[in-house]
Amino acid sequence: MKNYFLILVLFILAGSFTAAQNPQKIGYVDSQVILNQLPEAIKAQGDLQALSSLWSSQLDSMTMSYQQGMADYQKQANTMPEDKKLAAQQNLIQLEQKILDFRREKFGQGTGEIYKKEEEIFNPVKEKIYRAIEDVAKAEGLQFVFDKSGDIILLYADTSFDVTYKVLDRLKTGK
Repeated sequence: MKNYFLILVLFILAGSFTAAQNPQKIGYVDSQVILNQLPEAIKAQGDLQALSSLWSSQLDSMTMSYQQGMADYQKQANTMPEDKKLAAQQNLIQLEQKILDFRREKFGQGTGEIYKKEEEIFNPVKEKIYRAIEDVAKAEGLQFVFDKSGDIILLYADTSFDVTYKVLDRLKTGK
C-alpha cells in the first residue's frame, strides 16, 4: 500500500511540474452504472443468469436423487444381503462423484464453464464499452479515464470529470 501511495505522490509531483506547460485532463466512469443500463450488458447478464440457473437446477436434481438414494439405503441396509448392500453403496458413491464432477465442471473456481461462458458473453460488450470510453476520452481531450467502481480507489472525484453518461450515451446512440 505504501508503494501505491509513493507512486501516486510521484505521479502528482511529476504532473505538477509540467502542469503549467501541459495541463492534464482526467475523467472517470462508473462501469457499474454502464453495465446496469446498457441493453447488451443487461441481456448478457440475463443469459448468464439463465445458464447458471439451469445448471443449478440440474445440480439440485442430482443432489435430491442422491439424498433419496441415501435415505432408501439407510432404511433397507439392515435387511439387505451383503452383495446388494455393496452394490447400493457403489451406486451412491458413483452418484456422489457425478455431483462433484458436475459442480467442478460447471462452477469450478476459475475453470468452470460458467467462467468461460461469462468471458464469451461479456467480451463483445466490454470491447464496445472500451471503444466508447476511448472515443469520449479523445473527444473530451482526456489523458486518463479511471473506473471508480473497480479496484482503483477514488477518494474524491469532481463530478465535472464524470464521463460515465457520455460513454453510456455514445453506446446507446452509436455516435
